[in-house]
Amino acid sequence: MAENFHKPTQFSGSKFESFQGGEDPALISRVAHETAHALLARVRSDPDPDIVERLVTYTDENGVDAVAELWSRATPRSLPGALWRIYLVRLLIRQDPEGTAFLYQRGTEVTVAIDPVIAGAAVPTGTAEIIVLADQILRGIFTGDFAVALDRAAAFCRVISVGCTSVADDLETTEPLRSTELTTRALRFSTTAQEFGSCARLWRNDSLD
Repeated sequence: MAENFHKPTQFSGSKFESFQGGEDPALISRVAHETAHALLARVRSDPDPDIVERLVTYTDENGVDAVAELWSRATPRSLPGALWRIYLVRLLIRQDPEGTAFLYQRGTEVTVAIDPVIAGAAVPTGTAEIIVLADQILRGIFTGDFAVALDRAAAFCRVISVGCTSVADDLETTEPLRSTELTTRALRFSTTAQEFGSCARLWRNDSLD
């Protein structure tokens, strides 16, 4: 995605960072959509395992800057917007696998939905399992059913959201600031889950631009 590699950018696990846009929104949008469609079409038409693996692990070596520059300003319910959020969720998992696994496991314990089954993480879900799940979801974007991968990402985000809310309730009286932070994170993951779900439906209708 870029010839000049940069030191991987670190993100706080408690928030999704926003990136400031350029001066020409129309050009930014066109580039985002063109690169997303070209990349996905190229890889899915010939899913060479080595290329897929490099795409899955790209941000591990090069940071998220190039991906963010291309796609972070795209609308959530679009192909580049979906790709950006998949990469960002994977990055957040890998930067704090222990904390993410804890929140995910809590979510599986309190949710009444079938989201843990849809997400597909191994049970019980520890740090190794949550990292594997992140890679599986991103790999599915390039080699499997695109909509199913988005559904798995949405389910993962819903489980994390439920986990955040549950832990926030536990800490409401003893650690109010941490409780508020987790409540905010729960909302962000819930919103991202809705965006993934919308993208999956659009993809199935051949309408995800």
